[in-house]
Amino acid sequence: MADTWTICRRELAGYFGTPIAYVFLAIFVFLSGIFAFYIGNFFGRGQADLQAFFVYHPWLYLFLIPALAMRLWAEERRSGTIELLFTLPITMGAAVLGKFLAAWIFTAVALAMTFPVWITVNYLGDPDNGVILAGYLGSLLMAGAFLSIGSCVSALTRNQVIAFVVSGVVCLGFVLSGFPMVLNFFEAFAPPIIVETIRSFSFLDHFHAIGKGVLNAVDVIYFASLIVFWLFVNALVIEWRKAA
Repeated sequence: MADTWTICRRELAGYFGTPIAYVFLAIFVFLSGIFAFYIGNFFGRGQADLQAFFVYHPWLYLFLIPALAMRLWAEERRSGTIELLFTLPITMGAAVLGKFLAAWIFTAVALAMTFPVWITVNYLGDPDNGVILAGYLGSLLMAGAFLSIGSCVSALTRNQVIAFVVSGVVCLGFVLSGFPMVLNFFEAFAPPIIVETIRSFSFLDHFHAIGKGVLNAVDVIYFASLIVFWLFVNALVIEWRKAA
């Protein structure tokens, strides 16, 4: 764990040592407010909740999280610093987890900066703060799943643009897997158990279930399992690159 936190601190320092981090935070907060109060018609709905705020998070993450994750390993490979990382007395598992945690903590900071939205809805009404807290937790878990996918894809290429596009497409598949148009396509030739399996991979279904204030173990385990799986594959890819 000491090696993991060393890598994590190194990555966090790298984030906040460049203007890109502050631009990302500003864009995230700005777009979150736009989606919640204008596109989500917060005032027109007349309800004291943050449903209009959280409902757009999957689509916001679909563009911003791959942009955050694309540099995790692709930049190391492009600049050649990954060779230096290979010489350090740390396991690849610690390196992968450290980089992931740094990006996840950075995302948590971005989420925390939307706290004024929570204050605003409490000022204007009497919301169920337990449901709102669950929404933040679900959003953070979903962001972790996006990041783990992006980190794994970033390890496969030294081109950040390719990493961004591929991870975005993979994440889009997980977002759309519960959509009727996707399920109807598979229902035409696949047995019901296959269709239900595809539906069960939907980010939206699990995120919205948590956002309702019900912390079902199935939904938490789903996101946790995805994170563990993609980070495990990420470590295998790095080990393969190291051996090559």
